Amino acid sequence: MNRTSHHHPAHDTIHAASHGSLKSYVIGIVLSLVLTLASFGAVMTHVVPRGFGLATIVVLCVAQLVVQLVYFLHIGTARDQRANTGIFICTGFLIAVIVGLSLWVMHNANQNMMPTHMSVERAMAKD
Repeated sequence: MNRTSHHHPAHDTIHAASHGSLKSYVIGIVLSLVLTLASFGAVMTHVVPRGFGLATIVVLCVAQLVVQLVYFLHIGTARDQRANTGIFICTGFLIAVIVGLSLWVMHNANQNMMPTHMSVERAMAKD
């Protein structure tokens, strides 16, 4: 009995579906390049009004993030992608909490531990 002759097509189908196809990778790369060039073009050609430049870049950045998550990291709502999606959401939440609380602690430390605005003469005076 030769073990290498057994072939499991169901396993190959699941493996290919969870990792994407060449077509999906090409679509992802093309979309990423288009969004990158759109961001670059919006800044360099001044097509977007000055007040909306940052908002435009942020929207294009989020769109590119979504494209890369879906086409390269395979984050989605399909049954075989739910574990990846759950882990990604949990990781994002933990990073947001850690960064947010760190900024809050640094802000409070800056407000409560820094000396008040006073002149050098007043600080040197012995009241």
